[in-house]
Amino acid sequence: MPLQTITVAHSPDSDDAFMFYALAKDKLDTGNLRFEHVLSDIETLNQKALTETYDVSAVSIHAFAYLTDKHALLSSGASMGDGYGPRLVAREPFDLSQLRGRLVAAPGERTSAILALKLLEPDVQTTIVPFDQIIPYVKAGHAEVGLLIHEGQLTYKDEGLHLIGDLGEWWRGETGLPLPLGGNIIRRALGPEVIAQVARLLRESIQYALDHRQEALDYAMQYARDLDAKRADTFVGMYVNELTVHYGERGKNAVREFLGRARDKGLIPHSVDVTFADA
Repeated sequence: MPLQTITVAHSPDSDDAFMFYALAKDKLDTGNLRFEHVLSDIETLNQKALTETYDVSAVSIHAFAYLTDKHALLSSGASMGDGYGPRLVAREPFDLSQLRGRLVAAPGERTSAILALKLLEPDVQTTIVPFDQIIPYVKAGHAEVGLLIHEGQLTYKDEGLHLIGDLGEWWRGETGLPLPLGGNIIRRALGPEVIAQVARLLRESIQYALDHRQEALDYAMQYARDLDAKRADTFVGMYVNELTVHYGERGKNAVREFLGRARDKGLIPHSVDVTFADA
């Protein structure tokens, strides 16, 4: 079969680098497929997916609600917070019940973090700030609260900020389910044979990293944004695990519940047909 290049876009984060390690470093037999990796922040990827810029892309589960006509959700590659997730922090402590009406610096309009925030408390004000600028933005007093994704979830205390609430903890208390944050989508136009092949290879890449944890972590450290090795290991463990290898019924139910509740509350304007692509 002729060689076919598959463009794969994901965030330059330690967890994404970890799960794509085996594909990026040619640890797997990919047959006639060659993978070209593109790194970009998640909100940019959310927007580029609207025009099918990449064959495979990491996106927010929130953004997937607007992409279902041209994409399926790969059954591997989920980032889920099982009792933990994006964190709300502030310069001074206050109770989560007092969040209403406050200004929250949030990382993107179609991030799952902002959707979870609005499910928790619809009556907040938000201002969009690049995710890696939220901590200094809050420290400078430009917003009362910061909504942290990525490594900031582990480093906010170093900056003197206080935890107001954890959205993953809140969500599990509400539903008993993990909070679905990110996933990997694939263009339907690639056809069922290629989709199945890519789905299998992504699952194998994630499993390879888990089975060869130290070498995959060593590779991922270059994307760890000033985390030391111990914290990077913790962060990767939070978001690359058995739910990442495969959603399973619990993970699939979490996605449906998350988007279904958002539809019921008018945060998404339509029902979402969640199609998963398996190997």
